[in-house]
Amino acid sequence: MTTQTGESLSLNQWLDRLEKNHPVEIDLGLDRIAEVARRLNLPRPARRVVTVAGTNGKGSCVRTLEHILLASGLSVGTYTSPHLLRYNERIRIGGEEAADSDICRAFAAIDSARGEVSLTYFEVGTLAALQLMAAADLDVAILEVGLGGRFDAVNLIDADIAVITPIDIDHASWLGDTRELIAVEKAGIARAGGLVIVADEQPPASLRKNLAAMGCRTLYIHSDFRIQREGESNIILQLASSASGSASAEPQHTLFPSLPLPGLPLPSVAAAIQAAVLLGVALDGDMLARTCQEVTLPGRFQQQRFRGRRVVLDVAHNPAAAALLCEKLQNLGENSVALVAAIMADKDVAGFVAALAPVARCWYTGDLIALPRALAAQQLAAVVYTGGQRALTAGRIEEAFEAALDATAEGGLVVVCGSFFTVAAIMRFMGV
Repeated sequence: MTTQTGESLSLNQWLDRLEKNHPVEIDLGLDRIAEVARRLNLPRPARRVVTVAGTNGKGSCVRTLEHILLASGLSVGTYTSPHLLRYNERIRIGGEEAADSDICRAFAAIDSARGEVSLTYFEVGTLAALQLMAAADLDVAILEVGLGGRFDAVNLIDADIAVITPIDIDHASWLGDTRELIAVEKAGIARAGGLVIVADEQPPASLRKNLAAMGCRTLYIHSDFRIQREGESNIILQLASSASGSASAEPQHTLFPSLPLPGLPLPSVAAAIQAAVLLGVALDGDMLARTCQEVTLPGRFQQQRFRGRRVVLDVAHNPAAAALLCEKLQNLGENSVALVAAIMADKDVAGFVAALAPVARCWYTGDLIALPRALAAQQLAAVVYTGGQRALTAGRIEEAFEAALDATAEGGLVVVCGSFFTVAAIMRFMGV
């Protein structure tokens, strides 16, 4: 470390330091973070803890549950990743982003305590979030897993309720290249005999097997709780009062018909509301209707106007998320759009491109400068060509966006997708 004291560093300086401190960006395992947590004498972050793992829809689940709990008068902290524009987005206390000064103080305390133990950027951020939550004396902490589950830093904390959102193939180098293998990692956030909500509509057999072996009390979407569309603009929601395998009698179900269609993924919304029930929150139709209407998340089918064009910003970056984006566009009657994209090189690029083919008029690919993990724009364009689609490459991602705008008629639609970094770059360009 440099001689500059931690207390004098700005948040950006701290983040720059943390990115360089550990030899690798991803280093799964709990031994190092557990040792530093012990040195910090880190208390439990809240009286109740909900941990959310999965491939897609984690952030949507966290935000929906946060909204419900805050509306019910509970004190809530959330930890999510990655962020779009500000690191502070990752840590929210009472619905507000943590202040730079509070995060910096936490970073300094962790740096002092860690001694010779090397921690990743994500591990330090996790410890900081846990510290700030514990200091706030919260009713509930909602923790989003960063990668996998079993060996993720968030799994340092025993969850009262574990939520597993839809599972797909992503981060295959670390988690495995099949849903069955990845599901084992996700199941790792559960505890023996604990409560688990599964929002994957077709859960891998390995997930069911592992949760059953641990004696978990489980709720599976479509069998124990349900959510379904009703027409073009409504949903029907059925919630269970308890989980199977619990000591109580057969769980009762409550039906909420004709709720407004949420803007976030339905399985994630349903899982969040079901978690609120298991936390003892009293729900009514009016509260759920407000939740469905009000809860949004930046970068998740976010709709904007820019230079006379409609713009959709979506962080979809794997085939399953791209398929959901395609479905949403088709539901709006959009079948020929300009797609602005940049994606990380370690993703299933061909699968991502194929999933969006039904709505693509032309792809506009651009480079994410100074981001080594990003696939070069020309390489992405080559995958598009191989899939029999049109692509234009235009330097930086911002230039690709401008090219798409120029090629789209007044009132037409431009869709930006491929990664959090892609969406963030265009949000900054647009001044969103």
